[in-house]
Amino acid sequence: MAAKLSLVLACYNEAPWLEQSVCEISRVLDEIRENYEIIFVDDASSDRTPEIIRNIAASGPAGRFRSVFHAINTGRGRAVADGMREAQGEITGYIDVDLEIHPRYIPDCIAAIRNGAAVAIGSRTFQFVPRGMWRRFLSGGYAALVRVILPGAGSLDTQSGCKFFRRNEILPVLDLARDSAWFWDTEIMVLCRRAGLAIAEVPCRYVRNPGKPSTARVTRDIFNNLACLWSFRKRLKRGDLAGGVRA
Repeated sequence: MAAKLSLVLACYNEAPWLEQSVCEISRVLDEIRENYEIIFVDDASSDRTPEIIRNIAASGPAGRFRSVFHAINTGRGRAVADGMREAQGEITGYIDVDLEIHPRYIPDCIAAIRNGAAVAIGSRTFQFVPRGMWRRFLSGGYAALVRVILPGAGSLDTQSGCKFFRRNEILPVLDLARDSAWFWDTEIMVLCRRAGLAIAEVPCRYVRNPGKPSTARVTRDIFNNLACLWSFRKRLKRGDLAGGVRA
C-alpha cells in the first residue's frame, strides 16, 4: 500500500539519539494509524549515524524506511529537500531528529493539511529555563530581522524544525530555493507564502535537548543571517523567481 505520509529525517552526526528518536516517532505515527514511510537522508555523517540508519531500515517492516546517503556534506536544507523529492506520500514533512519539537505535534500538522492548508508549520513556544532563554532571544531577534528585511514574510516561525506540506504543492516551490544550509527554512517559507499557499500554524513546545552541544556562534550567525536575508531580498526584488514574483 502506498504511503499517505512521508517523513524526512535529515541526519548529520545524530548517533547519540537517533535510534531512540525513531522509536518515539514511530510510536506516535503508529497510534494515528496513518500509512507512512520514513526517509533518512544522511548528510555525510562522520559518526555511527549511517550504520544506525542501515540497522533501523533492516529491522523495520518492508517499505517503512528508505535511505539516501550523501557522499559529501551538502547542508541541512539540501538534505531535507532531497528527502522530500524522494517522498511518495500525499503529505510530506520533516522534523529535527533531536526531537526538540516532540513528534506528538505531527498529528495536528497532518490534520491542518487535511482541513485545507497546503503547509503546516510548528510554531514554537519556548520552555522557561535559564539555558533556553538565550536561544529564545536569538530566535526572536532573527524573526524580527525577517519581518524587517523581507516585507510580506509575516510573523511565521520560519526556523521551526517541524513543517509539513501537501506534496504536489511544495515540489514546484522546492525548485525555487537556492540555499542548502540553515537559511533554507526561511527561504522555503517565504516562497510558500509568495506562491499563495495556505499556511497553518500549530503551536509546539520547544524543549532543548540537554545532550546536544550548541552549534550557535553568535557573531558568526548574526552576520551570516544578515547576509542571507539581504541576498534573498535582492533576489526577490529582481524578480529572480519563476513567474517574476517581486517584493
